[in-house]
Amino acid sequence: MRYIVCIAAATLMAAALLTAQAPPAAPVKGKAKAKAAPAQSPASRPIPPTATPQTYPIAQVQTGSQRFVGQCGFCHGRDTTGGEGGPDLTRSEIVAADNRGDKLRPFLAAGRPDKGMPAFKLSNSDLTAIIAFIHDQKTKFEAVGGGRRDVEAADLASGNANEGKTYFTAQCARCHSATGDLAGIAGKFQGLALLQRLLYPTGRPAPARPKATITLASGQVVSGPLATDDEFSIAITDAAGVRQVFEKRDVKFSIDDPLSAHFDELAKYTDKDMHDVYAFLATLK
Repeated sequence: MRYIVCIAAATLMAAALLTAQAPPAAPVKGKAKAKAAPAQSPASRPIPPTATPQTYPIAQVQTGSQRFVGQCGFCHGRDTTGGEGGPDLTRSEIVAADNRGDKLRPFLAAGRPDKGMPAFKLSNSDLTAIIAFIHDQKTKFEAVGGGRRDVEAADLASGNANEGKTYFTAQCARCHSATGDLAGIAGKFQGLALLQRLLYPTGRPAPARPKATITLASGQVVSGPLATDDEFSIAITDAAGVRQVFEKRDVKFSIDDPLSAHFDELAKYTDKDMHDVYAFLATLK
């Protein structure tokens, strides 16, 4: 239950950071000099319109959906609107300019190794189906209009990196090092993914699992990765991969959870703290 509550808290706080909008500029009166309007958030820009509207057979789109999820879904999301490090394809300029694969086919064949995107070697039918699905999704999201599904790094770049470093040194350096385990983190995670990693570090690489140490009534001590923990029992996975369950009333136990400090910090962070630490982490490239 603790993990669920903390995930929810992290999600809510991230949402609060992302949905805050600047108030509209006041109208200019008399000869007062007009103030420059705030820059438009990159993620709030309209979806680029499709240069050549196109439709595909339903069966081909359905096949493309299956192929897309298997080949591209982890990075770009199951619905093409972004996932684990991959951008929202409904906002892609390449997709907008593509006409039945004339841009996407060579792009997918070459990949973008510098951005972590491999070259894809797919059959012509699979490639055509994936392109059909991408365009079908883009058409659907264009019809909806106004939806904001993506968050870019510029949306979050409002913190002070120096103040974030001070906070990090005081609160985070007991477990982390800017030149050790976090060196280069900004090259692996950007924007919302980096903020999520800060608030609740899930994903890949996965954080170390909690470890439980259990002392039996006989005095024997056993330990291993925590499997489950509820009101009445605690379970570990032993060295052989076997799950062992113990009644809490019969044993003494302790749990070493590397994420516990993150759980505690969620209740202390202010919006400024989160933006500042994010800004500092974004310098660790």
